[in-house]
Amino acid sequence: MWRKLRRLGVVQLTDGLVALPADARTREQLEWVAEEVREAAGSAGVWLARPASESQERELAQSMAQARAAEYAVVLEQAIGAGALEGAERSRAVRLLRGELRRIRRRDFFPPAERDRTVTAVGALVDAPAKVATSSSVGAGVRGRQHGGRS
Repeated sequence: MWRKLRRLGVVQLTDGLVALPADARTREQLEWVAEEVREAAGSAGVWLARPASESQERELAQSMAQARAAEYAVVLEQAIGAGALEGAERSRAVRLLRGELRRIRRRDFFPPAERDRTVTAVGALVDAPAKVATSSSVGAGVRGRQHGGRS
């Protein structure tokens, strides 16, 4: 069950208690998970709650953003490594990385800066010819795009 909740992007508050931003999509998904638990003879429910203070709300958002930042960092490293691939291997790597980006974005409620860097690095795999990439060369290209903006 924890894997399903993790795929939704929850932050675990205590044992058995998780939080997500309240929107129609997340509520529906949590209700489906709760139903699966009940069908397996367990006990589950969906409660709507709000943090008691703005600082608690910020802490939850930061926790969620940090978790996504770690996921984006993994994809960024994979994109850097894929820079040396050619042909079908490179195409396969791009397809897999784009799929992972889609999965992360579905649970990315408070996007960290790592998201833009990672999206740019994966996009660069499509745009640039195959070459051996290093984290410094990808980072330099990404920083240049961020500060230069797009037309």
